[in-house]
Amino acid sequence: MRHPAVFALPLALLVSPALAQTPDVAEVVAAERAFAADAPSMGIARSFNKWSVPDAILIAGGEARRIGEVYPDGPKPADEPLLEWWPNFAGVARSGDLGFTTGGVALNGRRTGHYFTIWKRQPDGSWKWVYDGGSGASAAGVPGPDSEPVILPPGPELLRVVRQGEPPSRVSAAEWAMRAVKTQEAALAEAAAVDQKAAHLAVLADNGRLYVAPRPPAIGRDAFADALSGWPATFRFGPTEGGGASVYGDLVWTYGPAGWSADGEARTGHYVRLWQRQDGGWKIVLAQLIPAPPPPPASPPPPAGG
Repeated sequence: MRHPAVFALPLALLVSPALAQTPDVAEVVAAERAFAADAPSMGIARSFNKWSVPDAILIAGGEARRIGEVYPDGPKPADEPLLEWWPNFAGVARSGDLGFTTGGVALNGRRTGHYFTIWKRQPDGSWKWVYDGGSGASAAGVPGPDSEPVILPPGPELLRVVRQGEPPSRVSAAEWAMRAVKTQEAALAEAAAVDQKAAHLAVLADNGRLYVAPRPPAIGRDAFADALSGWPATFRFGPTEGGGASVYGDLVWTYGPAGWSADGEARTGHYVRLWQRQDGGWKIVLAQLIPAPPPPPASPPPPAGG
């Protein structure tokens, strides 16, 4: 839908030199590597708290929870396992305020899956993470810690978006982007309730990644189609519960509830997605599904007469 009052967008967004420049994703990658380097010496809880904002989100135990609930800050336990991770894929919004990395994870030297972190630049210029989550997608064949991550190119320049008549008047680019992505999420949920594979293929970016555990990361159209066959035929995706958008309005992350059936049993969890405004519209550049722990087995009925 085109909006006639497109040039009512705040002038600063049209002429700011900072937004016209290509941001440096190396800052985000450096923050992730520094975060990972702190974990062995500081411990998981202390390093996670050091590098996150106070209201950072993790999906744990089937719920979206704050960092302090999942990892209360404290000294490293003597028997804590060695947790290591490294970036294989990274990107940053054109406005330079929101970025991400994702890559392999190892526990006591054994590769166990992938992490996915959303980073936000702070007022003092530092980077802190606002979301961190894991996936059981295999890391066996991904490049190791000494490799350089693949970089996602930034979205189209804002002036091109304005000329296309996208952002409405009296709404910031970030607000407009979040509204637009929530509309996309609702459409994806409707389509996934009928055929999740077709629904996802319609919105996955050609240069994006998809995590379908326990398979390796799916990269590219052919890999997407194959990986999506490993998920149930349909999903029940709930409305977006949270997330955030870049100042520029070109990068948006979301999370929300998901439901499906597996082996005849109802399962629940959360979806987490990263959307980018590309030349062809909004596309998912990274998607993961975090299952909730399965319900405990039902207790057997008491014996008759007991």
